[in-house]
Amino acid sequence: MITANQLRAARALLNIDQRQTADLAGLSVPTIQRMEASAGVIRANVDSLMKLISALENAGIELIGPGVASATGGRGVRLREHVAKPKTVRPPKARALERAR
Repeated sequence: MITANQLRAARALLNIDQRQTADLAGLSVPTIQRMEASAGVIRANVDSLMKLISALENAGIELIGPGVASATGGRGVRLREHVAKPKTVRPPKARALERAR
């Protein structure tokens, strides 16, 4: 599971905004906004959560859950070393619109 605070912290570590996070995960900006507005653990459909978590992990974010070994305990995020800059994923619909222009 991921909390809204972890999502905001992950974005800060990656230095990306909500639009870039949405592009990275193949989700909409309103979906990211709703996730960040959650109290505690993010409540969303499983597919959206998996896309988000996968995108963050591919960008170098390590989500630290409760009970995982850390110096002081608790939830958190960590940026792995030696990770390339995250690449945004454009949904097929966006790519088609760009080609049409």
